[in-house]
Amino acid sequence: MTPATRQEVLGLYRRVLRIAKTWQSASGQTEETTREKEYIRNEARTLFRKNRNVTDPNLIKQCIEECEARIEIGLHYNIPYPRPIHLPPMGLAHKQGRTLRHQEKLRKISKPIYLKSHDEVS
Repeated sequence: MTPATRQEVLGLYRRVLRIAKTWQSASGQTEETTREKEYIRNEARTLFRKNRNVTDPNLIKQCIEECEARIEIGLHYNIPYPRPIHLPPMGLAHKQGRTLRHQEKLRKISKPIYLKSHDEVS
């Protein structure tokens, strides 16, 4: 990891922690705000630690883009949790064979950038 990339990643981590410190839930309830602040800190800690040993520059760039997208979406919608995606149900595919593999591949490709690491951690 280059020093510039390292500084960018550390800057993102600090930014997420600052957002968690000043976060206010949409409902304004103290309990919900505390729960959401804790979620933001735990999610950041988990994902940054999980990706600590990544050395591939392209993968690092993807992780940075995902982090920035999740920050912007969270601030815009005022929810810290990843927004759900709505894809066609798998019920249309046969339970086995090429069609199912094709459906799974399409679902994986069509997943938004801000949800790439969510399923791996959750």
